[in-house]
Amino acid sequence: MTPHVAAPDPQAGAAVKAADRAHVFHSWSAQGLIDPLAVAGAEGSYFWDYDGNRYLDFTSGLVYTNIGYQHPKVVAAIQEQAGKLTTFAPAFAIDVRSEAARLIAERTPGDLDKIFFTNGGAEAVENAVRMARLHTGRTKVLSAYRSYHGATSTAINLTGDPRRWPSDTASAGVVHFWAPFLYRSPFYSTTEAEEGARALQHLEDTIAFEGPATIAAIILETVPGTAGIMTPPPGYLAGVREICDKYGIVFILDEVMAGFGRTGKWFAAEHFDVVPDLMTFAKGVNSGYVPLGGVAINAEIAATFDKRPYPGGLTYSGHPLACAAAVATINVMEDEKVVENAARIGETVLGPGLRELAERHPSVGDVRGMGVFWALELVKNRETREPLVPYNAAGEAAAPMAALGAAAKKNGLWPFINMNRTHAVPACNVSDAEAKEGLAALDAALSVADQYTV
Repeated sequence: MTPHVAAPDPQAGAAVKAADRAHVFHSWSAQGLIDPLAVAGAEGSYFWDYDGNRYLDFTSGLVYTNIGYQHPKVVAAIQEQAGKLTTFAPAFAIDVRSEAARLIAERTPGDLDKIFFTNGGAEAVENAVRMARLHTGRTKVLSAYRSYHGATSTAINLTGDPRRWPSDTASAGVVHFWAPFLYRSPFYSTTEAEEGARALQHLEDTIAFEGPATIAAIILETVPGTAGIMTPPPGYLAGVREICDKYGIVFILDEVMAGFGRTGKWFAAEHFDVVPDLMTFAKGVNSGYVPLGGVAINAEIAATFDKRPYPGGLTYSGHPLACAAAVATINVMEDEKVVENAARIGETVLGPGLRELAERHPSVGDVRGMGVFWALELVKNRETREPLVPYNAAGEAAAPMAALGAAAKKNGLWPFINMNRTHAVPACNVSDAEAKEGLAALDAALSVADQYTV
């Protein structure tokens, strides 16, 4: 797909930005310190501004446009649904809602056959935790450091990165633990096998000291996303499953970012042959075209609410426009073999290409990922593994990563940057040529990062 870039119109762009600055309150931002790009349009893997600059999007929005922007079949499905039934309350059986649930349930692992729809990933996490607590009659939930689960009350307390700190009331019954991450191992491991085994022992020790009978659930991102794309070592998730079974703890996998083709499987859990009790999803379920998320529920937990009302719901749960987008997106992914493309691109283009960049750029300390879900860990020194910028750096302390980002944009690549990492997370249907274009732009940007190494 060759995206159409409209004729430059700087005056229109200035008007859009002026209205934004006057009235839009942006998330995760100091409002007076930001300068949002005014976007004129997008198509496929690209978007462009009002000055005529086109960018290859290596962020997939916020890692959700899994089929790229403006896919004509999904746009048409939304338009058709709008003409048929724009909205309807969630208590009714609606054809497109039922079909979306069926298509999702067909692709989830095990018996995760009941689907509770939400408006996004954070609400999915909120409801999954609520279900686990009601099902077990317990309160505590264990989650990992280096994680992100959303910005609502429970979800932000579960989160294991600095975005939690301003909202951490320490009253949500959350206990954090260390998940495996060999490159920065908290367990002094030297191999993936050691890291997995020691992380499992640490988790079981945490459970023992917290009291197994007090713990309702353990929640993990199957492959952590924003926190660094740390693929778990073989056997780790299966080991967590065994621990949960041993103590009667509900196992929740958060697939909000890793799901729907991102890792080269419909769900990342398939890579590890593990079936959770609850699984959250959002983002790629309909490529973010209309807000949608949900919880996939196993038979045992669903049965808890056969005669007992589930005390939760949302006005827009299973919104017809969102569900129509999901049905169309899943069908497009199936028909156009988008999941298979993500796996192939990861194996033959992105993975080898990123590792080749690491060989030539001293600022790259680690390359990890799968499918179209990759991270480059940038360091000042490969031997010491000192991060290129300090943890949670801001302002002048984050200047090296800001310089990297500016260099990438100058070369037509919109990068995903978080702390000392840049992630390569293009659309799941990215072409070979587009992926190679992104690698070339990243190559040039990393030369800037190299200037900060010692």
